[in-house]
Amino acid sequence: MSEKRFIGAIDQGTTSSRFLIFNDKGDLITFHQVELPQSQPHSGWLEHDPLVILDTVLECIEKTIKRFELMGYDIKDIKAIGVTNQRESAVAWNKKTGNPLRNTIVWSDTRTDELVHELKKKEEQDGQPNIQDLAGLDISSYFTAVKFRWMLDNDDQVKEAVKNGEACLGTVDSWLIYKLSNGQAFVTDVTNASRTLLMNLKTLSWDNDLLRFFDIDRKLLPKLCSSSQIYGHVGLESCALKGVPIAGCLGDQQAALLGQKCFSKGEAKCTFGTGAFMLFNTGEDMVESTHGLITTVAFKLGDNEKATYALEGSMAVAGSSLRWLRDNLRLIDSMEEVSELAKHVPDTGGVYFVTAFSGLFAPYWRDDARGTMIGLTSYTNKYHLARATLESMSYQSKAILDAMNKDAGVPLKVLKVDGGVSNSDIAMQIQADILGIDVKRPMMRETTALGTAIAAGLSVGIWKNMNELKESMVQDEELTTFTPHTTTEERDEKYQVWKKAIDTSLHWTNDVDDLSEED
Repeated sequence: MSEKRFIGAIDQGTTSSRFLIFNDKGDLITFHQVELPQSQPHSGWLEHDPLVILDTVLECIEKTIKRFELMGYDIKDIKAIGVTNQRESAVAWNKKTGNPLRNTIVWSDTRTDELVHELKKKEEQDGQPNIQDLAGLDISSYFTAVKFRWMLDNDDQVKEAVKNGEACLGTVDSWLIYKLSNGQAFVTDVTNASRTLLMNLKTLSWDNDLLRFFDIDRKLLPKLCSSSQIYGHVGLESCALKGVPIAGCLGDQQAALLGQKCFSKGEAKCTFGTGAFMLFNTGEDMVESTHGLITTVAFKLGDNEKATYALEGSMAVAGSSLRWLRDNLRLIDSMEEVSELAKHVPDTGGVYFVTAFSGLFAPYWRDDARGTMIGLTSYTNKYHLARATLESMSYQSKAILDAMNKDAGVPLKVLKVDGGVSNSDIAMQIQADILGIDVKRPMMRETTALGTAIAAGLSVGIWKNMNELKESMVQDEELTTFTPHTTTEERDEKYQVWKKAIDTSLHWTNDVDDLSEED
């Protein structure tokens, strides 16, 4: 009788925390999920309490383990756990007490817009490094270094801890691994580090020129590691997983690429969660985008393994637009209702909705854009608004896909999808209709968690190598395929109107600021 082997996966996202358990075939055994509260103390600010992040993760672990044991399984058969997390969000804590110094600044927070403009002016000065050449990223409020710099400049507790040599700065993965290991491991992996503006993409190390530019001391940052190695062991006495190796770590979008089994160059996926993120595996080649995409690390599966790179197009708003319809407009009672409303009409009645609540990410990169809804008439109803919200994600996906095709040189023919919004058949059919390619959705949609479980399993020898991993997981997995029902002419005509809507959303913050100054 073969040994039973399981891997746990912490999936800590922007709106929820989860813990999932997989077997060595990649099958999901059980999980638990807890919604994560967030606060908006000022316009454009978005924060999480780091202790609440930790508590929700521990609650998920406890309840998942109870269910796992009730199903007749033994906790000792969980051989490792992996961590995957919301990327770019910045956490600061005191390494002496282990307590957070302030709230987490979430990735979509825009309080640093003015700082970003100052840093861009600084970059233009003689003797300053070209940030994108080193980090693969342009300076933006999206990335972590700018959030760290804001904390260091504006938060008295952070300043005091730095002065006393007691400060730790990290992303959510670093915080969770630090706390789970009972303070024994202060680490991050190269996928998360590649989103900070502080890591050199070629050397995969903290870069002296970048650290100097942002004026951040290397001592404040975690040790850089691969995505698949033993970083430490669960050290919390109260945790049922005490002693289990923490052996996998990836940012959520890179984890989803791995979980979608996009192991090879030329494969791509798009995750529709709070935001939406399309990644294209470029293999061991770093492809520099000339069309508004990000060059990033896809994964590095072992300390001595080479890194795999990816092109990424990021969309700030996807599922969060549905939350906005529910919580702000009170148009719906649940986010799932949007799909039902959208089914009532064949089109949007001419309405286009640019969901630029905090600016536009790829491929536009415009922090002066704001949410814009055009084409409203007395004919417009809630069904049209629901459909326009779903279409907005698809048009932004098309802009990213077009940029990706130009950068990669080979048009993508199939897009793999996952994430909460992908559960909606009509949302994915709209994707296919607007993109003009097949959209494939796996039956097992917990691909983000599976990605970090794969990394953890490889590290502790559940699979000896990638070939054994591929053989052990079902190759002919069940997929739902959405095929385009539109013509090229129909797609192009509507997309031209979308581009006009984008133009309408631009310069908004600048224009409003100018009016305020005149007053």
